[in-house]
Amino acid sequence: MRSVLLAGAVALAVALSVPAVAEDALIEVAASQEDGKIMLTLPAAGPDGIMARYLYVAQIETGVGSAATGVDRGAPLRTGIIRFRRMGKKVLAELENTTFIAPAGSAAQQASVANSFTNATLWVGDIEQSAGGKGVSFDFAPFLAMDHFGFAPQLGEGYALNEKFSLADPAKVKAFPENVEFSALLSFSSKKPTPELRNVSPSGGDVSLWVRHSLIALPDEPIAPRADPYNFAFSTYKYDFSAPLGRSMLVKLAERHRLEKVDPAAERSPVKEPIVYYVDGAAPEPVRQALIDGVGWWAEAFEDAGFIDAFRVDVLPPEIDPLDIRYNVVNWVNRATRGWSYGPSIVDPRTGEILKGSVMLGSLRVRQDILIFQALMGAGLTDSGLPDDPVAVALARIRQLGAHEVGHTLGLAHNFAASSQGRYSVMDYPAPRIELVDGKLTIADAYGVGVGEWDKFAIKYLYAARSDAEARAMVQEAQARGLRFVGDSDARGSDSANPHGSLWDDFADPVAELGRVMAVRQAALARFDANAVPEGQDLASLRRAFVPIWLLHRYQVESAAKALGGVVAPHALAGDQAAVEKVAGTDQRAALDALISAMSVEALEVPARLQPLLSYGPSTDYDYSTMIEVMPTAGGPVFDTLRATEIGAVHVLDSLLDPQRLNRLEMQSSGDAGTPSAHAVVTRLVEHADASARRGATGRRIATVIALDLARTAREGQLSRSIALQIDGQLARWADDLGKASGTGEEADWRRGLGALLSDSEKLSEAVKDKKLLPDVPPGMPI
Repeated sequence: MRSVLLAGAVALAVALSVPAVAEDALIEVAASQEDGKIMLTLPAAGPDGIMARYLYVAQIETGVGSAATGVDRGAPLRTGIIRFRRMGKKVLAELENTTFIAPAGSAAQQASVANSFTNATLWVGDIEQSAGGKGVSFDFAPFLAMDHFGFAPQLGEGYALNEKFSLADPAKVKAFPENVEFSALLSFSSKKPTPELRNVSPSGGDVSLWVRHSLIALPDEPIAPRADPYNFAFSTYKYDFSAPLGRSMLVKLAERHRLEKVDPAAERSPVKEPIVYYVDGAAPEPVRQALIDGVGWWAEAFEDAGFIDAFRVDVLPPEIDPLDIRYNVVNWVNRATRGWSYGPSIVDPRTGEILKGSVMLGSLRVRQDILIFQALMGAGLTDSGLPDDPVAVALARIRQLGAHEVGHTLGLAHNFAASSQGRYSVMDYPAPRIELVDGKLTIADAYGVGVGEWDKFAIKYLYAARSDAEARAMVQEAQARGLRFVGDSDARGSDSANPHGSLWDDFADPVAELGRVMAVRQAALARFDANAVPEGQDLASLRRAFVPIWLLHRYQVESAAKALGGVVAPHALAGDQAAVEKVAGTDQRAALDALISAMSVEALEVPARLQPLLSYGPSTDYDYSTMIEVMPTAGGPVFDTLRATEIGAVHVLDSLLDPQRLNRLEMQSSGDAGTPSAHAVVTRLVEHADASARRGATGRRIATVIALDLARTAREGQLSRSIALQIDGQLARWADDLGKASGTGEEADWRRGLGALLSDSEKLSEAVKDKKLLPDVPPGMPI
């Protein structure tokens, strides 16, 4: 796979005190079970005191099982160049600073840059033996047993490393010709563990995990770096002090595998060594085969780029260590609660070369998808083999997810514009396409199959371009074909502005799609019944199944909201023909109408027949994985339908009233009367709230949420003070009207009460500081 890493393994010696050590091991190692020492012998120091330099890789060998912490089995922790320096009777382990460089500069300039920026001293140890000019020996075990990675704060406030229970294991040392492997047990304790950690720790507050440390020979021939100014790929950032004056010093080195054609000049050629990925054997069938199928989609992209037989996928043989640097692995990670899957890579920091892809797939993702599809279609279709079978559709998602995460470890960044042009990339987050056919729900076309046009372009751009000029020509050709790209920074967050880039959305017109999804949601709510969970399952679990149905529109709401104050800003370089455009005023007004409609009484009133169905006991107080997923109830097992109404309203307002969105509306409307202003948005909300309040308890809950959320928005630090004053003025005018309500009864008393609160600035400010004033929306991502 790589010239610096030799195939094969060395078997453990019979004696426990003698770890696996090759005769021509990279480092001379002597590990002892008797005293726990792991003695390294390094060459004599040079004039600068440096004895040796290696690529240093740290990975999590065993996780803690909590999605909230991100401390997962197989996760990379650190990659860098470590050097060992002798200073008197001490040895220092230093992490080199590879960010600031001067490759085209003189020796003096390179030395100046190297001496201008800090390195990191990771550890200082005692030299125990010195063989004159031949080298020194020291115990490396104390280095291995340290928390170099900040696990303690990552686990939660109050956690600290328990040094007495943290140590390196001499029996796990393995020394090979091109790498040496070490394992250490790290233990952490807290008197006030978080609920997430109490949920997974046998003792409640104690957590232990194993960390793998690898010292690896640096590649003899580093890969030729490739710049990625468009941000299509993950990048290793450098600052080049030898760059010509007038040119940017920032260099974004695209991260990619080493892939070389047998005939470099040929448009199509076999490769010297293919990229091979291994699927963790721990993934159960039929998930394992689905992952093999999905990951294998990338072979088509490499073939299309001119690399013959360049990509393969197989099951990881049981004798291979999944943390071995030589193997790209799709790890199957188990956690107590569902969480994200990840596609991190181990990268040579000098060049951006991906040395190992280390995908982590959360095992509960597929089960969450099945839960959603059972709630939509009925659990009776499970394992039916029919097009709407929840298991079959969830496996279709797993294929896409496997391809997506491996795409990251091939170097590709997210492209959240793919859904706006017909599923042209697996690097988007796909919404399950739920359709109404003859009035009935179907998920037969929930997910796409295979890599898309963007994926083929991105592989060609990243691996086939032989120069920056050739790469730029590829980009211009792709843009001429209409291929869009929207990355993370322009798609995530409620304040993002590009309507072409959203997470978990579908189709080209986000506003029209919101209307379609609302119709699908209405049909799903009408269909929802006890058949949403499998026969024999506790009916209390219906409350969990109900959440993704009630909030089925949540991501399309976020997508549609981006039209308000929306701006399309393509990625471009100086000299490219690309224009920044704002969303047309008519489209923005249509988006506002759709969002207001999503807060109507019709949309947010839970059907009366569902209240008793969702009130089956027992409560979920002792099942943490369910507690964090369901909506709060009125008390015990009684389902609170009006709380569900509030949650639905809050979610729409979170996107609609984002301060940055309102700021953009103020800017855009000042130069274009056709664009709705922030003032117009608030006016519509107040009118909608007042009208909704006349329609019973559901309407009053919607109106109350709107009033309080407007008051809270006016006090947001990022909001223009001009807009904040406008909101205060509109609320004051509404408060005056509310206070004039006459008569008795629920609505009249509500009006006077809300009017009194909105009229008292001090009390209102105190009220909106209360985090419990408005409900939290249950978790949605990842789906």
